[in-house]
Amino acid sequence: MKKLCLLLGLMMAIAGCVVAAEEYPYGPDSQRQPGVPQGTVTQYSWTSKIFPGTVRDYWVYVPAQYTPDKPACVMVFEDGKGTLDDSPLRVPTVFDNLIARHDMPVTIAIMINPGVLKGLAPGQADRPNRSYEYDSLNDRYARFLMEEILPEVAKHYNLSTNPNDRAISGASSGGICSFTVAWTHPEAFRRVLSFIGSFADLRGGDIYPALIRKTEPKPLRVFLQDGSHDLNNFAGDWWLANQSMASALAYAGYDVKLVTGDKDHDMIQAGAIFPDALRWLWRDYPHPIARPPMHPLGDPRAGFVDFVDAGSGWELVASLSPTSPEIKENLKGMSIAPLKSITGIAVDQQGNVFASNSSWSAIYRIAADGQASTFVADADGAGGVAFGPDGRLYGCDSKGIASYSSEGKKSVRLHGVYCGNVAFSSDGGLYFTYSLSGILGFLPAGRSNHLGHTPSAQFQGLGSSRADGICLSPDQSKFYVSDASGKWVWSYQIQADGAIANGEPYFRLETPDESSESGATGMAVDGKGLLYIATRMGIEVGDAEGRVVAILDSPESPGPEPVPISAVAFGGPDHQYLYVVAGSYVYRRHLVRRGGP
Repeated sequence: MKKLCLLLGLMMAIAGCVVAAEEYPYGPDSQRQPGVPQGTVTQYSWTSKIFPGTVRDYWVYVPAQYTPDKPACVMVFEDGKGTLDDSPLRVPTVFDNLIARHDMPVTIAIMINPGVLKGLAPGQADRPNRSYEYDSLNDRYARFLMEEILPEVAKHYNLSTNPNDRAISGASSGGICSFTVAWTHPEAFRRVLSFIGSFADLRGGDIYPALIRKTEPKPLRVFLQDGSHDLNNFAGDWWLANQSMASALAYAGYDVKLVTGDKDHDMIQAGAIFPDALRWLWRDYPHPIARPPMHPLGDPRAGFVDFVDAGSGWELVASLSPTSPEIKENLKGMSIAPLKSITGIAVDQQGNVFASNSSWSAIYRIAADGQASTFVADADGAGGVAFGPDGRLYGCDSKGIASYSSEGKKSVRLHGVYCGNVAFSSDGGLYFTYSLSGILGFLPAGRSNHLGHTPSAQFQGLGSSRADGICLSPDQSKFYVSDASGKWVWSYQIQADGAIANGEPYFRLETPDESSESGATGMAVDGKGLLYIATRMGIEVGDAEGRVVAILDSPESPGPEPVPISAVAFGGPDHQYLYVVAGSYVYRRHLVRRGGP
């Protein structure tokens, strides 16, 4: 009989008979249970400043177990009206049941509609803001939550500020929005629940799997759900996109779970599995969600550990701000306020770091132990700096290119050259850029110090005509030029006479969502030829074929606003520390690889 049934089933399939779809019934956790305390739901409205002029409604669910004396966990839901008790998710009912069973902590839910910009007159169409808010890959929506909605709700309820106590969830475009919020601000949200997420090219979201694989892992836990009959349209295939997301997150070591079914772009399966998804998301609470461990050497997924010390993080080694003792001494008698940023960084053979700032008119020495001292008190607005093979420090200043002895004694090598950056070949050839233009000057080793003997050339093919940073490859055969206004680092071949030729926009950088400018500035190479580039995305690492293979996180800014990295160099006693400059702060991080020559 069993064989007959199987045969009949096969014949029906061949004949084109429709096989019954899976059923997704609600369980008891999605239905009102006797004796379970019920929370309250209150509706509010909000006019945003971060999304100017937009208005929206939002609802706040407060569980019966909430008491003001203890900070409550927080869970944010996009498309708020579609998550109430008349929706497939039935958030208030499910929260009541799970909190009563201690399957999740006492959690306040904030359910927010997308914004709408209302027309000013009758007959004028409203502007829906949903795709802009949800599908964009920048942190604007995260800031909307952190700077507007959460502080407003916190006026009435005691909300936890611990990122381990915060979750965020959405469906479709709300799903990718939830991931973006946690991805851009893991210090604020660490638990993500996405249903039928739109990880497609509506606004560039299809890049996420690649970014996840090459970006330094973040402390996140991610639950994904999708159906095999989800959308397949101009923006991509949702079913494949969610599988790609799950694969990338697993590759990078994240705590991730993907639940699949056979439904369309709907919430039928989501409603059925919502209680179990919450249990998975909050399991082992309050144990903190940690950054994924790096894979060991030899693992095909090793990635970062190939050059980053798995046990290291960024450490602040010096603050060259106007309030630090070394700077205050130099600022005595100055009539202008100094800029709070460092313009150049260089490392000597012993691994000591030297930082310059044109506004402070000084160069500072940061020893391996992090102690900062004044190296040159009057550097005439020192800009880009580099050490030559002769052991002297060279830098751009208001009069030309100056050089300094180990005691800080100054001499001018080239008068009248208003350069931006300098770099040396191993034989003593000096390369320099004219400010931020596309003009490169080159002084071969042993040539006269007179400017007339300094040939210069226009950068070939550099459309923006900018040269923000320069450096040479370890074998001295390639010359690299970063362009902050675009997404490329150019690679040139160094000829026998030191001139450059055969340039190409070689390293393709990742760029922020709201800008086509990478912000690429300072660069450094390690001994095996990897190029470390300071960009708005962090430190992008390029391989010999011009591909970005990894993105290191920027150091966390000690102030309220993030500060971009402007310079990078290898230093320390073993030249195995990567030093970076962000504003007036100098950080370092220990790597597996050593710096190049």
